[in-house]
This record gives sequence, C-alpha cells and structure tokens, in this order.
Amino acid sequence: MNTPLRITAFAAVLAAAFGAAYGVGYAVVPIGASAEPSTHAGHDRTDAPDEEREGEGGGEHPEGGHDMTPGGLQISESGYSLDLKTPSVRAAEKSPLRFVIRDSAGREVTAYQREHNKELHLILASRDLGTYRHLHPTRSSDGTWNVDAELPAAGTYRLFADFTPAAKGAKNLTLGADLAASGNYRPAPLPSPATVAKVDGYTVTLESRLRPGAAGELGLKVAKNGRPVTDLDPYLGAYGHLVALRSGDLAYLHVHPNGTPGDGRTKSGPDISFTATAPSPGSYRLFLDFQHEGVVRTARFTVEVGRTAQDHTGSEESENPEGHDQH
Repeated sequence: MNTPLRITAFAAVLAAAFGAAYGVGYAVVPIGASAEPSTHAGHDRTDAPDEEREGEGGGEHPEGGHDMTPGGLQISESGYSLDLKTPSVRAAEKSPLRFVIRDSAGREVTAYQREHNKELHLILASRDLGTYRHLHPTRSSDGTWNVDAELPAAGTYRLFADFTPAAKGAKNLTLGADLAASGNYRPAPLPSPATVAKVDGYTVTLESRLRPGAAGELGLKVAKNGRPVTDLDPYLGAYGHLVALRSGDLAYLHVHPNGTPGDGRTKSGPDISFTATAPSPGSYRLFLDFQHEGVVRTARFTVEVGRTAQDHTGSEESENPEGHDQH
C-alpha cells in the first residue's frame, strides 16, 4: 500500500508466533498485533459489461485469457490504498474500527459510486473462517470510515473494503488488510462440506457447485419450516448477497445475484442464483446474506472446488450471527 501499516518489531514477533501456531493447529498463542497483508488482488464483477471489466479481476487478461486474480489479497491497487487506522482491538469487546481509502497522491477519497445502495461494503472474517461480519460503516466528511464491531475471539481477521471511486474511469476494487484481536487464540477447524445450511428456522440448499477457472451459475433455494420462501425482502438492492473466501489466504470473491428486484423477471424467492467463478481449486466458505420479514440472516457453507468428490449431503446449522448492522 502507499501508506503501509506501521508494525513494530515486537508486533512482528507476535505475528510470526501466530503464523506458526496456525500452521500446526490448536496451539494457544497470545495475539497482540496484525501481520502484514498478502500481496495481490482483483475483483470479480460479473454484473459489469465486458468492456468495463477489461483488466479487472473477472475481466479479460491482456494476453487474451481470463484474469482469475482474486480480490482482497492486497492493500493497494490501481493507485488506491486501504489505510487501516485501528490494526488491533481487544477480543470480546465492542471496538471502533477506523479506516481511510487514499488515492495515488495520498489524499483521502471522499466521493464514491453507490453500488447496491451503499458507497462501500465492508466484510470482516477470521482467518479460520469461523467468524463472518457484513458491516456498513459511515463516512465522515474528511473521508474517514467508522464502524463498531465486536470480535468474539482472539486471532487474526481479514478486513475487505469493496468500493468504486467516483473518479472518471475508476473500477471496482476490493482491498484487504489484517486486523488483530488480542488474547489467547485457538483456531477452529473448517466445517465439513455440506449442501444445506440452517439458521433461525430457515433452510438454505446449495443446488450447484463452484467451478475452478470458469464462470457458472450457482443456485440456492430458501425455505422456512419446510416451506419455500417466496417473499424475500430486497436487501441492499438485491434478494441476496454472496461472499466466497478461499481457505488459507482468504482470497475474496463477491458477486451479486442474477437479476434485480422489480426488473419484471426476478422472483422474490425461493431461488436465488449467482454467476460466480472460483479462482482456483481448494476449500471455500460461502456466506449468503438474505433478508426476510425485516431480518438479515447468513447461511454458511463449506465447499470443495476442483477436488475429489466428498460427502456433501450433511448440513451446517448456526445461530443468526451479529454479522449485520442496519445502517
């Protein structure tokens, strides 16, 4: 990033200790600061025309191939940088998160294109993918974004800022930065692959698979107490939002549904479909945000992409997380 995170030698030692513990599994490690983010990103925009996606993640590669670079792996791209002002917080305490998007001259960006009713979408996920938050920060006049968040456990989290600057010719970007929650860290295993997710009496069924390196339709069906839900609420201008994170480096893929409410073709459930591409084989966590009867809920899935078929007949059940604010 043009404005790198300031990490002291002590913080670097702690980050190295965390990395070692994460690699071996369940060791308990004190976490006090974040590690330096990864180094490459892009953004898969399946809702944009091909000419708008030229050169982007999800667009055409200059050599003629499909650019499969995933988003969220770098802190700076195309002259824009994510400046995280609060790189560490205390676990299990509500803490303010502050960040700024800067342009190539280091100036705070204060003008954005609105996409799905928001200037910027903020995703927060733990490195073990056990925690997921879809937040909507507010922007002050000086360009500083603010939101409160409570991280349930110690460890390293990844923060993704998904936005499009208002500057002429600017493309959609997803920039990422690491956030540390201090305390004793114990990583959780990735949940087993499943095609059914249950939350608050709702059952969401995954009816197709992600494919590595190729765009395809990803369909989901929503039911409540065994009956199809046919009156989903529009949420941020759509009937659902899907985020996919690759286990290991948390490569980010954010796509929107095929169709929009009120277009005369898209039904308000029970089916929601997306066009999505997995950047590579691997294990992924899918998070589907949907709204019904005024409440936003998140259905979670683990999927294996491009690997030997495994048992996908199980289900994953979770309580409605504190993963959404209503700004």
